Amino acid sequence: MSISIENLTKRYGPLTVVHGISFNVAKGEFMSLLGPSGCGKTTTLRCIAGLEDANGGVIRIGDRIVSAPEQDVVVSAHERQIGMVFQSYAIWPHMTVAGNVGFPLAIRKVAAQEVERQVDEALEIVGMRHLRDRHPSQLSGGQQQRVALARAIVGRPRVLLFDEPLSNLDAKLREGTRTEIKRLQRELDVATVYVTHDQEEALSMSDRVIVMDGGRITQAGTPKELYRRPANRFVADFVGRASFIDVTRMNGSGWSTAAGVRLRLDDAGAPPATRYQAMLRPESIDICHGAARGKADESDNILCGHVVESHYLGAYTEYLVEASGAKLKVHSRSDFDVGAEVTLRFAPEFCRLVALGDEDRV
Repeated sequence: MSISIENLTKRYGPLTVVHGISFNVAKGEFMSLLGPSGCGKTTTLRCIAGLEDANGGVIRIGDRIVSAPEQDVVVSAHERQIGMVFQSYAIWPHMTVAGNVGFPLAIRKVAAQEVERQVDEALEIVGMRHLRDRHPSQLSGGQQQRVALARAIVGRPRVLLFDEPLSNLDAKLREGTRTEIKRLQRELDVATVYVTHDQEEALSMSDRVIVMDGGRITQAGTPKELYRRPANRFVADFVGRASFIDVTRMNGSGWSTAAGVRLRLDDAGAPPATRYQAMLRPESIDICHGAARGKADESDNILCGHVVESHYLGAYTEYLVEASGAKLKVHSRSDFDVGAEVTLRFAPEFCRLVALGDEDRV
């Protein structure tokens, strides 16, 4: 089953929190809604689930319209055949693991024998069948999350919805659970919408990512498209780590920094704007000691600067380098002292032109 959203609008009184957004999720596709708190991603998910009533637009699951306020169509949540995992797990403390997993089936008045069979099947998939008689208080956080996963997939739902399901887990458990969720989604081959504010989760798990801000879709695409070719500064800054250099168009062609240094960069498809910046990812910049100068035919961009901060992160050190009027993040395994003069080199294809809106703070 696919999911189709057309001009979805949601208001709370006079406040509009989702502004007529549209997108599709194909059967078997893993789509993430990514954005900061308050951007409308969870509200969108809850409208799909039927936990919130939309004020406008059409929501389809497969060929069935499940929400169309203008047509007076609203299908209740339990009739939409969705599986959902909540941020808080939402596990009943007085029920056993089996009771929690089988609860959606009991609501639908499935026969007891069939409930037992489907519960065992779901628990087997998540590796929890041997703990079916335990209560949530006897489980670890990771085990409770797997109970929530089993409850979401019991009965083979038509679509899967996830509302920041890993936010309560520690880093080690999050990494393992990401892999588990993706494995389950591939095995079930269902359309999946995953809400998160964690860009690493979105990039590592998704077939496509929708970046939201202020109840609107800012950009949609594959993880690589969003990371390598962000549409604007907001997307560039939110999806991964990035540094920015103010640039202006030179007479004729090309771009230069405020300090007058010419930059070769990727400006293909950049939207019209009054102001622009060059975006650089920290892993795309090479750093070396000294204030070297490039040759006239040097294909790489070269900036000279000095180290102002240093943060050791194990696999690499993140340096903050002041160069050409900007402070640039650089990842390197080499050692540089704070205050050291350095040269930065980066290829034009890794230097992306991004547009600034009036609301962007430089």
